[in-house]
Amino acid sequence: MSDIEIDPGEFRRVLGHMPTGVTVVTCNSDDGPVGVAIGSFVSISLDPPLVGFFLGTQSGSGAAIEAAGHYTVNVLTNEQVELCGVMASKSPDKFEGVDWTEAPNTGAPILPGSLAVIECSLDQTVACGDHNLLIGRVLDLSTPTPDGSPMVFFTGKYGTFGE
Repeated sequence: MSDIEIDPGEFRRVLGHMPTGVTVVTCNSDDGPVGVAIGSFVSISLDPPLVGFFLGTQSGSGAAIEAAGHYTVNVLTNEQVELCGVMASKSPDKFEGVDWTEAPNTGAPILPGSLAVIECSLDQTVACGDHNLLIGRVLDLSTPTPDGSPMVFFTGKYGTFGE
């Protein structure tokens, strides 16, 4: 079975039919705040409280998060598409003009208008092919915009749920 080859474009196309929530993972680095858009955030365990996300092994944001040893997951609302675009970009200063606040335990950036915020210490990193799974122990969590509608990514487009 190891001889089977899957076309990467077809892989993305087919798996793009699985809707995902959209988050921005943030941390503080020696060079300032870091943020990266993520569509692979997952709850892992209740006891202990663990969450995680996948990030490409070549990502500079991943290296910054690992060096910081902490991160904050900002669950985006459907009104944060522009912010998501900036955080998904390779812009050198993704936080220009963003009035973020500090998470209570780590000081990692909390983005204004987020549907939910989960503050974590990095528990472990697991290599998974061309990505790493970054697992965090939850330190704090809140729902600053509890009545917002979530941003969803589906077949290459951003949308929302139930409007």
